[in-house]
Amino acid sequence: MVKKKVEKPKREVTKRQLSQWQQQKRRRRLILILGISVIAAVSGIMGGGWYINQYQPLHQTVIRVNDAEFDMSYYIKMLELRGKGQPAYLQYLADEVVAVIEQNELIRQGALELGFSVSDKEVDEELKSYDPPLSKDYRDIVRTEILMSKLLDEYFDQQVPMFAEQRHIMIMFLESENQATEVRARLESGEDFSELAGELSLDNLSKNENGDLGWHPSGVLSKILGLSIPEDYAFASEVGILSQPIYDEARTKSVGYWVIKALERDEEAEQTRLQAILLGSEQEAQDVIAQLENGEDFATLAKELSQHNASKENGGDLGWLTPDTMSSAFDEFAFNSELGTLSEPIRDDEAVTKGGYWLVKVLNKADNRQIEDSDRDWLKAKALDEWVSSLWDNPENEVESYLDNEKKAWAIEKAMQAITR
Repeated sequence: MVKKKVEKPKREVTKRQLSQWQQQKRRRRLILILGISVIAAVSGIMGGGWYINQYQPLHQTVIRVNDAEFDMSYYIKMLELRGKGQPAYLQYLADEVVAVIEQNELIRQGALELGFSVSDKEVDEELKSYDPPLSKDYRDIVRTEILMSKLLDEYFDQQVPMFAEQRHIMIMFLESENQATEVRARLESGEDFSELAGELSLDNLSKNENGDLGWHPSGVLSKILGLSIPEDYAFASEVGILSQPIYDEARTKSVGYWVIKALERDEEAEQTRLQAILLGSEQEAQDVIAQLENGEDFATLAKELSQHNASKENGGDLGWLTPDTMSSAFDEFAFNSELGTLSEPIRDDEAVTKGGYWLVKVLNKADNRQIEDSDRDWLKAKALDEWVSSLWDNPENEVESYLDNEKKAWAIEKAMQAITR
């Protein structure tokens, strides 16, 4: 016989009991939440330093070009790529890398307005074309290179004419007005320009070409030489006219002239304390010697005239030197002369000085001559440079760097760690 199941009476829950259970449940939930909060707080205390010191700085915007923003991690990566192979120079590259990032973005935005862009596929193919292939870190650098090639070949090529007014020019660069005047007289008396330019010119291009630079349109020679003086004369002159000496204060040349005086000598240590002035021509050196012999102060003239920057501000005082510190031409007098004796001008082909005189002659001219391909390349490059400059000058382009010296130092440290690890 099946025993009848006896049902237990249902327990009635009073409102008071329900209230107590709900309070207990809420309390347990509160304790759980508080526990999680404590764990999070402890994690924050332990990890907050990493977030503040590492993560947050890396993701801060440090450069802005209009609507494009670049964070610290991007800047560090570009600094790392630029500094590979020369980590010791990172501190000197910091500002250059900022300018490169800014300019590359200006070019990208400017090219887009002209209808030019570079696809990711083009970039990937270019990265793979290197041996070994470049990593994706170089994407933006390669993108800019492809974009500039497109602009040169497809946009600026259309801006440069196929024909233009041109001049056939001969030039040479000489150290002083006296020398230029003497050489000009020799040319007027019938000596050959090419022979004298090959022998005497202190400008490498004109020396190597024996003075004959061939046919060029306006704008090319100034680009090749890095100055406009010879070209300006040529396009304002008539055929067959030899210029008077034309002064150029900025042109550098691989020659200088020393005026030296030995002040003290330590025979045992083979050291001599010297005072020196470096001049750009023998003529200038002779003029300085004449002034010194007439009682002018050596230090005063050195501060005013010397082209040796390391000693100029010290009145020409080079301190104590040992043989082979300077050039052999310098040493020969410096370590063998009597103390207090003033040298004659000492020619030094290892010194670099500024200033000299051009002689220019126009052999022929043409009003509408076909431009050589190499010259068109120069003109396209010139047009590209001017376009990039216009992007910088455009007031509508907003370019900002938020990098102060402290942030740059931090970035340099991180880039250095990446390069040397």
